[in-house]
Amino acid sequence: MAGAPASSSCLATRDSPRYDYNRSRNTNLYSPLIVVAKDVSSSSSYPYSTFAYNNSFTKFKIHQNQNQPCLLYNNDTTINIGIGSSLSKSEPACLLVNFQSSNRPRSPAMADLLTNGAASSHRLRHVSSLAAPPPSRLNAVVLGDALVSEENDLVIPNPDFSAQAHVPSPAKYLDMYKRSIEDPAGFWSDIASHFYWKQKWDSPVYSENMDVSKGRINIEWFKGGITNICYNCLDANIAAGNGEKIAIYWEGNELGADATLTYNQLLHKVCQLANYLKDIGVKKGDAVVIYLPMLMELPIAMLACARIGAVHSVVFAGFSSESLSQRIVDCKPKVVLTCNAVKRGPKVIHLKDIVDVALADSAKNGTVVDVCLTYANESALTKESTKWVEGRDIWWQDILSKYPNSCDVEWVDAEDPLFLLYTSGSTGKPKGVLHTTGGYMVYTATTFKYAFDYKPSDIYWCTADCGWITGHSYVTYGPMLNGATVVVFEGAPNYPDSGRCWDIVDKYKVSIFYTAPTLVRSLMREGDEFVTRYSRKSLRVLGSVGEPINPSAWRWFFNVVGDSRCPISDTWWQTETGGFLITPLPGAWPQKPGSATFPFFGVQPVIVDEKGAELEGECSGYLCVKSSWPGAFRTLHGDHERYETTYFSAFPGYYFSGDGCRRDKDGYHWLTGRVDDVINVSGHRIGTAEVESALVSHPQCSEAAVVGVEHEVKGQGIYAFVTLVEGVPYSDDLRKSLIMTVRKQIGAFAAPDKIHWAPGLPKTRSGKIMRRILRKIASRQLDELGDTSTLAEPGVVDQLIALADS
Repeated sequence: MAGAPASSSCLATRDSPRYDYNRSRNTNLYSPLIVVAKDVSSSSSYPYSTFAYNNSFTKFKIHQNQNQPCLLYNNDTTINIGIGSSLSKSEPACLLVNFQSSNRPRSPAMADLLTNGAASSHRLRHVSSLAAPPPSRLNAVVLGDALVSEENDLVIPNPDFSAQAHVPSPAKYLDMYKRSIEDPAGFWSDIASHFYWKQKWDSPVYSENMDVSKGRINIEWFKGGITNICYNCLDANIAAGNGEKIAIYWEGNELGADATLTYNQLLHKVCQLANYLKDIGVKKGDAVVIYLPMLMELPIAMLACARIGAVHSVVFAGFSSESLSQRIVDCKPKVVLTCNAVKRGPKVIHLKDIVDVALADSAKNGTVVDVCLTYANESALTKESTKWVEGRDIWWQDILSKYPNSCDVEWVDAEDPLFLLYTSGSTGKPKGVLHTTGGYMVYTATTFKYAFDYKPSDIYWCTADCGWITGHSYVTYGPMLNGATVVVFEGAPNYPDSGRCWDIVDKYKVSIFYTAPTLVRSLMREGDEFVTRYSRKSLRVLGSVGEPINPSAWRWFFNVVGDSRCPISDTWWQTETGGFLITPLPGAWPQKPGSATFPFFGVQPVIVDEKGAELEGECSGYLCVKSSWPGAFRTLHGDHERYETTYFSAFPGYYFSGDGCRRDKDGYHWLTGRVDDVINVSGHRIGTAEVESALVSHPQCSEAAVVGVEHEVKGQGIYAFVTLVEGVPYSDDLRKSLIMTVRKQIGAFAAPDKIHWAPGLPKTRSGKIMRRILRKIASRQLDELGDTSTLAEPGVVDQLIALADS
């Protein structure tokens, strides 16, 4: 570190107290960290890189200098502090220090941490801003201290945390990132070699074509390598001596309902189910639909399928019978795995009834499923009360106990399919995203390890359901490939009250907690007392997933849940990406509340304009990725043309995420939401066409248009403009009936938040609905409607505005 300033004029004030500050003249109380360093000079500053990256916080202590508080640097140089308000002895306080010296030396820019000028490399230019000087006006708070409220906060890693982190500094990150981009084959081969392969992959390590103008889109990683992801999750960990380690802590819906499985026990249960599936004729490549709640049997079922090379398709146990039937017809499974019912909070959901209707509908559409294996979840519904189809339905517990608890592994190629997961599309038909085995295995394990700074002693809890990609990658596969202990929770986070999450955290000593901004905002509204009555001392890393987290929710998550000491991994990724693409790495660099920060290893994000031109520096546009990564999906089931059109045709040569993104002057990435016709509700991607189709199926609805609007809790809400059949009057009963139609056809999570009566819809003369105008009306941005003269019937806009609050 360059020499400290000989003197400086500083101001200290109280701000969001978090720890005691003792002003006793005879006490030299070492401050664990500089609390807040705020530079207000426009030309020269003491860069945050000097403080954060050289761990020089530990070189300062709060001291008295002739009755004046000061910061003592290296025990000899003082920085005086003028007290703006009196602080009594031992009063909790936080110091806000304004460095205003004009002759302060600067520390090296981040690029200087690299050898060979990596940050200036053309292939690395999307992180070249890391080499830029720090912001001229900096608010920095260190983990362990209260977070200030300004928009340009930087949360700097605690030096002690960084010292033990997998990636302890920007220099380490940049070194690893540089190699992952310049030598992806070598970088990922080294990581892949830590997994078990029956046979090593061929050369080259990967091949790709992401440009539709050059032929068929194709991505392959580790092709020719023979492995099995279930073996790497279970057998390999047991062989390493972790057989008696807890694999799953299961917490039931009701207080006191819980269970555990060690890795040995988990393997036995997986093998029993795998043997049963083989016995009924399920073979490598066959599809198995899983419609289960968050029982231990859900990850067991996924692993059992993987063990025998079957392709699992987990359907979120909140989807309607029609949605389930669609997925059954598309993938044509040999068997459906479900349970009779589940309790979510006080409500019983009869899952088997939903499956019965779905199987009947599927049969009408030509897909007959002969076996429905049903788990008896008698805490929700007794066997005797469960509807039953003789000859098709089998009780899980009755049959599996008859099968041996060992099962040979089906070795598969790295490019053999692992699972199908259906996600909403803008055409109304769900897309069957197909992930393969080897690259997905390597990528999910690696992202889990680094993004959460995972250690073998950690207890990890992701609140996501396995019906979504987060539950695949970061409840089951990613954690277990690392030999982690995972919490699986059946119930609702606000049952029996809004403190349930923190009760679970304390009960199992959870150290890594990964959840959605929707849940954060929901619990935030309930008040701090539901959080603060629990200890939460075990927490060390927090995570956010599913949608961009707004800065105010980020700060509450950081300050209240994490006691201002836990870094937040605000991850950006998608069903299609398999794992994190942009994410903070705890301990590596300062965070900005609400920003996903920088790309993960091997990922090259670019922001492009409407013409596909890459934008440099500070900018906003469409978020794309150039070059592939191991976890990328390979196709859409049965529809490769749609795969190419949806993801690669808009900007040839790039994977188009469908998201907007802003990159600030410091290189941090800020996700701005969907730019297509998919709404992100509570982290669930819902196609507008799906909702519109459901609404129009109502006999009294002639037309519908759906847009997304900001929602305080869910991130985005569903706002539906509905045109009724001629002569049908508006009514609250009809509004409720329309909403129930959507709930029945898609699921409760897709129910519109607002039905806006529409005598007509704003359309161009060619018949295209102008959704831009609908979004402005829905969000009440009436002064931003723009030119409406090109509409076929401009007067319809005034009619919609007049009916906005009806």
